[in-house]
Amino acid sequence: MNPGPHPKEPRRVRAAFIGPFAIMLAFIVGVFATAIFFVENRIRDQDLAERSASVAKLFAQKLDKDTNLMRAVLQAVMSNEAVERAFVKGDRKGLARQGGALFETLRTEHRITHLYFTGADLVNLYRLHSPGEFGDQINRMTMVRAREQEKTVRGLELGPLGTLTLRLVAPWRRDAKVLGYLEIGEEIEHLLDEIGDSLSVGLAVLVEKRFLLPEQWQRGMSLMERHGDWNRFDTHVALAQTTARLPAALDDRTFGKLLAGDTVGLQEQARKLHVALLPLDDAGGRHIGELVVIRDITALESMFRWSTVTVIGLSLLAAASVLGAFGVALARVERDYLRQHDLEHQLLRLNTEQHRILQLEKLSALGTMVGGIAHQLNNPLVGVVNMAELAQREAENPPRTRALLDDIRRAGKDCHAFLRRMLAFSKGSSFERMPTPMGPLIDETVLLFRQAETRHLPVEVRLPAAPVVLDVDPILIRHALFNLLLNAAQATPGDDAIVIVLEPAANPDNGAPGWCLSVTDHGTGIAAAAMDKLFVPFFTTRSDGTGLGLPVVQHVALLHDGRVDAANQPGGGARFALWLPHDATD
Repeated sequence: MNPGPHPKEPRRVRAAFIGPFAIMLAFIVGVFATAIFFVENRIRDQDLAERSASVAKLFAQKLDKDTNLMRAVLQAVMSNEAVERAFVKGDRKGLARQGGALFETLRTEHRITHLYFTGADLVNLYRLHSPGEFGDQINRMTMVRAREQEKTVRGLELGPLGTLTLRLVAPWRRDAKVLGYLEIGEEIEHLLDEIGDSLSVGLAVLVEKRFLLPEQWQRGMSLMERHGDWNRFDTHVALAQTTARLPAALDDRTFGKLLAGDTVGLQEQARKLHVALLPLDDAGGRHIGELVVIRDITALESMFRWSTVTVIGLSLLAAASVLGAFGVALARVERDYLRQHDLEHQLLRLNTEQHRILQLEKLSALGTMVGGIAHQLNNPLVGVVNMAELAQREAENPPRTRALLDDIRRAGKDCHAFLRRMLAFSKGSSFERMPTPMGPLIDETVLLFRQAETRHLPVEVRLPAAPVVLDVDPILIRHALFNLLLNAAQATPGDDAIVIVLEPAANPDNGAPGWCLSVTDHGTGIAAAAMDKLFVPFFTTRSDGTGLGLPVVQHVALLHDGRVDAANQPGGGARFALWLPHDATD
């Protein structure tokens, strides 16, 4: 018999796989690094949105708090009979004598700046804060609404000199008769300082110029010993601010973007600022201006850059570890492949069909081993990729990011250990027992499953109240449980929960004590024709299945002197139970 054609030079397995795998890892890390920019923008915008919402909420709360204080002051004044007699008589000196000390206390300790006594005809009788001015008619919105609605009214009002005042006006009644009106007010600048200090932001009040006159605004700025620039913006002018000056980069063009609803980032010397606007309305509901919120994000961006570099570095380290473990495994496979290539070369020289069959059986065994390695390696690698993407989304949370990176590193080590054991599978599948807490092992496996399973099916875990520690190989048990979860997910057509239960149970054969780790799905159950073939290698009912998942589970059970059983549930679905002996204390 002719020896046949000379076989081609064998293909280098490691060279064929390691390059594409390295490119895939590099692509993942590159995509992650590219996404950092978008994540940074989202975190920055979210941070400013939260700060702005907090500013609006705290501003409203402080207005309510100060309103309650002013309401109590008005009630105390109106309940004073001496003050009431002076008010009814139009006695200004009496009002000054009775209310002067109180107003000084309010101005000194509570920043109250206005206190009016006004008649029922809205003609001012006496101003405690400005005794020389009286006799004018008060037509402010709060006063008019208090008379129209016959109840206490509060609101922000813009004064002619550019002051923004919180006013509270209350009707003064006796025996169903309105004697007049009592008004109290405070400038809101101190509220800006308190809010800015509480939330670590800069604040500024910008009012539309159409509500002010330049001369009056300039006079008000002089009286309050402030400095401003009327011409800085075309449509708005600053009334008050918590910073010494507004950022120089906040010009008309930038302010126009803010008015359009955008947020803006500014560079102010060594600081990075983020700016947004909140609407400012007066007591009549008019939109009179904007409350500028300035957030210094210099420290945030510095922390973000540090976290990004750390995450990318650790991700590269984890990827290198997985790549190294994969390369070692492929080197072993390549050596076996080369040896098999030599057998194939010898097969061409065999003179009988019997020798050819024996050689083909050896090739089949090698294919089984390589298929098992590829099947088991794919699952944790999917988890590694998904956890890296989750670490990208959690970049602003360093503790959470470090926890995810630990999971990635652990998955890489598991791959390495499992590959080493799968390569030795045909030699007896040795394993390493150790006392293992089952609760954390189950939680880690569920986490890896959630990263690998695209539909994100809910998983319900039921554990005993007391911790359970068993003498098992944690890597093999984790792989077995992961395969059962994937099998349950593939059998579940909807979004029903997969149930994991760990409970004490006796061995059905000999009654030995142990623990049952079961996985139950709510699918269609196991067909009668497939029940006897579940644990046969390469048997599968799916077109894309390998038929190796459940045989691996059975092999893990046998290595632990345990067993695995499958049964249909009365209400639908299937239950796979992995029984393990009671070899450790719990």
